[in-house]
Amino acid sequence: MDRKNKLYEVDLFKPVQKHFTSLGYEVYGEVNDCDVVAIKEEELIIIELKLNLNVDLLIQAANRQRLTDQVYIAIPKPKYKRNSKKWHDMCHLIKKLELGLIMVTFLKSSAKLEVIFPPGPFNSRYSVQSYKRKRQKLIAEIQGRNLNNNVGGSNKTKLMTAYKESCIHIAYCLQKYGPLAPKTLRQMGTGEKTLSILHQNYYGWFKKVDRGIYTLSDQGKKELKEFPQAVDYYASKTEELETKNP
Repeated sequence: MDRKNKLYEVDLFKPVQKHFTSLGYEVYGEVNDCDVVAIKEEELIIIELKLNLNVDLLIQAANRQRLTDQVYIAIPKPKYKRNSKKWHDMCHLIKKLELGLIMVTFLKSSAKLEVIFPPGPFNSRYSVQSYKRKRQKLIAEIQGRNLNNNVGGSNKTKLMTAYKESCIHIAYCLQKYGPLAPKTLRQMGTGEKTLSILHQNYYGWFKKVDRGIYTLSDQGKKELKEFPQAVDYYASKTEELETKNP
């Protein structure tokens, strides 16, 4: 690589060519719109070269799968680390498309090529099983919510979670009835995690006033006003409970 260290797609060709040639393939550049073609007897491999992983590259590589199931994409070593979430997400997507991934690291006077993984069938069942805990956590979050006020796409605004709902429920009960024990709060329907929520005090809403007795802090009183819909919901639930258990 020269041209004052500026990288071009053509700089990827020689390392790729050298690698597949060393494996006994005949390697050709730019054949019928394919960046690189490697052939050995009846085996055909296509490699698409790009400086960055993008949708166009994935579409291009997916189209090449009409010609062979052995399709790689070759990119320079990314700036982000290989143990980062972005890297793992990228690899997952490429594997799901059943493509292979080649990474080229450019050194001062040479280039190092690494086959991250070859093309191959994607095991959907294994993928789902490996994320079973996250799936269960997602379902538990939905089941733990009573309100449905979040707007999709609004990740930078204050979002309502099952945990926050529980905090609001506890805070409302403390505001209405004054200092209470976790056991009493659970009897009011605040849930099994009441004690841990009070102990953790993530939002700073609660204050321990005696052994096993908690009250609402000044911060809790102030911030509870920011959730009128949730407060109204738990107020009605509390009234229902009072009616059933006068």
